[in-house]
Amino acid sequence: SPYLIESQFSKNLSLRNKREGIGVCGWILVSLSFLLVLITFPFSIWMCIKIVKEYERAVVFRLGLILSKRAKGPGLILILPCTDVFIKVDLRTVTCNIPPQEILTKDSVTTQVDGVVYYKIQSAVCAVANVANVHLATYLLAQTTLRNVLGTQSLSQILSSREDIAHNIQVILDNATYQWGIKVARVEIKDVRIPVQMQRSMAAEAEATREGRAKVVAAEGEMNASRVLKQASLVLSESPAALQLRYLQTLATLATEKSSTIVFPLPMNILQGLHMSTGNKKPSH
Repeated sequence: SPYLIESQFSKNLSLRNKREGIGVCGWILVSLSFLLVLITFPFSIWMCIKIVKEYERAVVFRLGLILSKRAKGPGLILILPCTDVFIKVDLRTVTCNIPPQEILTKDSVTTQVDGVVYYKIQSAVCAVANVANVHLATYLLAQTTLRNVLGTQSLSQILSSREDIAHNIQVILDNATYQWGIKVARVEIKDVRIPVQMQRSMAAEAEATREGRAKVVAAEGEMNASRVLKQASLVLSESPAALQLRYLQTLATLATEKSSTIVFPLPMNILQGLHMSTGNKKPSH
C-alpha cells in the first residue's frame, strides 16, 4: 500500500539524515531563525503558524531536507522563517480526462478512444519527493497506457469488453504509479469512434445476421405446423363425416366474417341417394 511506501521512504530518509544531517552551519541558521522568532514575538507568530485543511497535507523542508518522516496536518503546523519551506498536497480524488487517442487495433482498424481516470494521492511525501509533477506524470502515463492496451485488442473486443479492458488499464496504472504514492480508483472508457464506412459495414452485417435468424425461426415454425397438420389429417382420415363437418364449419366461419355468396360442391353420394329415393317413390292415385 502507499503507506508502506511512505514508511520505507521515511526509513531511508531517516538513515540519510542521520548520515548527512544539516551540519554545523545548518544548526546555526536554525538557531538564528528560532532566535528571530523569539525576538519578534508575538508578531512573528503569524508568519510561523500555518493552517492545513482536512483534505490537505504539508510536506516541510528544512534547509532542503524533509523535516519529518510523514507529512504534517491537518490543523496548525509550525514553520520557522527563512529555513523552512512547505508544500501543500491535495488528497482529494482527481478526475483526469484522457483526450481522444487515435489507435490502430489488432485487426488493423483505426479508431478514436477517450476515457477518464479517477485517482488520489495517498502518500504526500512520495508524491513530492519521487516525481516532479505527479499530476502531469499520471496524465501522460494514462494516455500511453490506453494506447498500448487497446492496440493489442481487436475492434470487437473493444466494443464488447470495455469493463475488462478498463480494469486492466487500472491495474497497470496502479502498479506504475505505486512509487509516486498514487492510488488509481477507477478507469472508464467513455467513447469509441469508428469510421463511417466501418459503421455501415457493421450495420449491414448485423442486418444480415438478423434476417438469417428470422428465416431460421420461420422455417422452424413451418416445420412444427406441418407436424401438427399431419396429426390432424390422420385423425380426420379415420372418419369421413368429421371431414365433412370440418368443411361446413370452415364455410360457416367465412360466411360470418363477410357477407358473400359461397358456392361449394356437394358430394356425389348425397346426390345419388336423393335420385334413388325419388325413383323408388310411387305415384299416388
